[in-house]
Amino acid sequence: MRKFESNVQLIKYEVLKEVSRLAMEGTLMEEYEKIPVTIIPGPKPRTRCCIYKERAIMVERVKLAMGGDKKNSNIIEVLEIACDECPINRFTITEACRGCLAHRCSEACPVDAIFHVGQRAYINQEKCIECGRCRDVCQYNAVSDVLRPCSVACPTKALCIDPSNRKAVIDNEKCIQCGVCVIQCPFGAIMDKSFIVDVIEVLKKSKEENSHVYAVIAPAIASQFTNVKIGQVVAAIKKLGFHDVIEVALGADIVALNETHEFAQTIEEKKVMTSSCCPAFVSYIEKCYPEFLDNISTSVSPMIAISRLIKNMDEQAKVIFIGPCTAKKAEMNQEDIKGSTDYVLTFEELCAMIDAAGIKIEECEEAKLNNASFFGRIFARSGGLTEAVKHVLKEENLQVDFKPITCDGIAECDKTLKIAKAGRLQGNFIEGMACKGGCIGGAASLHRRPKDRKEVDKYGELAIEKGIKDSLRIFEVNEIDLHRHYEKAFKKK
Repeated sequence: MRKFESNVQLIKYEVLKEVSRLAMEGTLMEEYEKIPVTIIPGPKPRTRCCIYKERAIMVERVKLAMGGDKKNSNIIEVLEIACDECPINRFTITEACRGCLAHRCSEACPVDAIFHVGQRAYINQEKCIECGRCRDVCQYNAVSDVLRPCSVACPTKALCIDPSNRKAVIDNEKCIQCGVCVIQCPFGAIMDKSFIVDVIEVLKKSKEENSHVYAVIAPAIASQFTNVKIGQVVAAIKKLGFHDVIEVALGADIVALNETHEFAQTIEEKKVMTSSCCPAFVSYIEKCYPEFLDNISTSVSPMIAISRLIKNMDEQAKVIFIGPCTAKKAEMNQEDIKGSTDYVLTFEELCAMIDAAGIKIEECEEAKLNNASFFGRIFARSGGLTEAVKHVLKEENLQVDFKPITCDGIAECDKTLKIAKAGRLQGNFIEGMACKGGCIGGAASLHRRPKDRKEVDKYGELAIEKGIKDSLRIFEVNEIDLHRHYEKAFKKK
């Protein structure tokens, strides 16, 4: 039995596994309605009030595992029926209320939602609009403010509560697809939609169409399957039907080289440049700091770079990215890079597919993995890109003043961008990672542990090619389009 961080993740895995199994057998469309009963046979419920509600929620989970709402462009969706267990009254009056004569709380309330009984203040929740003015004026701090975990976690305030039914709602215009709400919701009421069925169909058709399906695996995988060797994981992926497995770290090597040259050539004009590897970080700049759009590196992400390299070398190639990131699912469909990567799978989905196919990783013989450099592999953790740029500057003897600022998590990104906006930034390069720890803290990781950073570094040390140019020496990197453009996005702001 696999170990998961929570029951939420376990249930998600069980759904993905059943959907994968039926898709592999070719009976998904006929059998998918049976999945809720298969997972929750009864007669007792596992987590909710009754098995009927659990199964109703499971129906919605199955829909997301099968691709979700096609009309909704957002990768992250709310399961309304599951979103009903959080405290729905944000503000309440606690025992700290002294029944003062001033009644500042009720005087401040714009909708007369506060009334007094027996020297004690109370809130009429039917009237309350959650403005927080009562909390701000209470001199005894007697007004408790309880925010839902998803709302607290969201860095762009994209999550709000529908006043008509008190359910969570995602504002697609503000959402950066980081997936932190997926992690933080204690009831699993927010999930990322899956392309797992599409990938299984692509693998099935590859033999008929004579196409080659490549799996490109993010370097963060080194922190996920620590009980087996990376070569065994590669072998298991190949058994799923993939033509070959290639490291995204090789794409990271390409990006590091390209981004370093861009920095050296443009930094005098730009004054400060930001990284472009993390799609959630790039989206955060687009939505919250549009004045820095021209400061974003024009380099594509490692996922796009390796996808384009593969398709440049093999006209029959289809590329599936496998990693810990929900934002990658949105990135692959962006207009300026669409078609480079065909589909995105998460580590959670990979795990479910392998188990659904009956493949035991620990019994697989080690397979070889296309080699990237040490620096490409450490892109998986915060600070990796900065180290890679320093390496290229030194190797190519580029005489440029490089003053990097590494932002570990979206909170640090926001703080640094605020300082830059004020013109007080003591640096000229911002490495931004939306997830704490970097990609190893991704929303779709199997686990997030303090020692994961060391696992990635150990994985990097295993690289035969220590330098970036060494790992790229056999590739015609100059033939690959490594640029994306932000002019269109800038004009929209």
